[in-house]
Amino acid sequence: MIFLFNSLSYKSMKTFFLYASLFLLLTVHVLIPYGIAQERVIVDQVVAVIGNSAILKSDIIEQRRMLEAQGMDLGTNPDCVLLDDIMFQKLLYNQALIDSVEVSELQVEQEIERRMRYFIQQIGSRERLEEYYGKTIEELREEFRDPIREQQISRRMEAEITRNVTVTPSEVRTFFENLPEDDIPMVESEMSLSKILIEPPIPEEEINALKQRLEGFRQRILDGESFNTLAILYSDDAGSARRGGELGFYGRGDLHPEFEAVAFSLQPGELSEIVETISGFHIIQLIARRGELINVRHLLLQPKASPETEQQTRNKLDSIRTVIMRGDMTFAEAARKFSEHPGGRSGGAMLNPFTGTTRFKSEDLEPNIFFVVDRLEIGEISRPIQTMTNDGKQAFKIVTVRDRIEPHRANLQQDYDFIQRLALQEKNQRAIKRWVERRLQSTYVHIHENYADCDFEIKWLQ
Repeated sequence: MIFLFNSLSYKSMKTFFLYASLFLLLTVHVLIPYGIAQERVIVDQVVAVIGNSAILKSDIIEQRRMLEAQGMDLGTNPDCVLLDDIMFQKLLYNQALIDSVEVSELQVEQEIERRMRYFIQQIGSRERLEEYYGKTIEELREEFRDPIREQQISRRMEAEITRNVTVTPSEVRTFFENLPEDDIPMVESEMSLSKILIEPPIPEEEINALKQRLEGFRQRILDGESFNTLAILYSDDAGSARRGGELGFYGRGDLHPEFEAVAFSLQPGELSEIVETISGFHIIQLIARRGELINVRHLLLQPKASPETEQQTRNKLDSIRTVIMRGDMTFAEAARKFSEHPGGRSGGAMLNPFTGTTRFKSEDLEPNIFFVVDRLEIGEISRPIQTMTNDGKQAFKIVTVRDRIEPHRANLQQDYDFIQRLALQEKNQRAIKRWVERRLQSTYVHIHENYADCDFEIKWLQ
């Protein structure tokens, strides 16, 4: 969602970034407890009509309640802000229907599952979610379906409007040079890091013992014990273990290839043999199939390194650290030679998963890593740090600070990528604004008199 504004200063952009997140959430009457939903009977009235879509007072009230409960500041007149935003979404959706913009059922299902996992994680369990909203998980999924489809279609429409928008280097420079000095954003302290990561070797006898243990669990399930209970008690996948091993619905390409090949071949209720992936060893049971999506439960066991092999790995990293500090090899050379992380091929440079860049703010780092690197000088190398790989395996790494940027006002030399994103956002805003102005010339709009004094960002009544 893009929130429109007339003034495209950086301060306005900060407002845009706040509201750009609003419609990533579900339409809120799906998400409020049953008792609150009954208030719709009392307060409902049509507060606006845009095209063929009516917006209800209760939609605004419920949206506001949910966002305020999450601590989001909506300003001094939240109802006006939310109505402005909802009308924009409806305008996009109406045009998408005219232009036959569609999303696939697979996309809708995957988004439903992503949000279900998010809400279950936030509230603690499936049971607590069902108790809180007075509905089963399946009932919630069905209520999510239409709002999510509408949101995805609206986003597709918005993407179509800005599909060909790009910025050239000269436009980036012009954008930056035209920013009033007070509107030039501050850039927080950031650092660039490199690492060398090594996983402790796992003895073959440990792997064999783990397979025997997992085969024992499999036999117990075949003999009638509950898969759910065994997954809760013994699975090394902490996230799914809380749900009895259930993963939720996934499509092809979403899971490890070896896992996926077996899971898609199962019949509902069928139990797999032991499956090996880079995450460890699994047994899998198919719960349900919905078109090209499957929902499975699994029990994962991961081989554990012995204390002896852990110490050997620490010693190896200490030796590599000594070689680098003596000057016999650069950190980048050592990373290419010794690191078992893909980043080793590029000299060990760490990539920030939140931004896609090599810069990290303090909040982007795990606490145990931040407290180590925060005390390092540029070029200094940490002692071995225990960590986890993306696949949940135990590992150790040494880290160095390649560069550290102190808080400063943005400039083109240090912050070109950041300024480029701001310039592209501005150009997208202008494209969206022109599109809205054209659409409103042929779109019926009515706003209730109670909202006549709202200072909307979009001039709905032209």
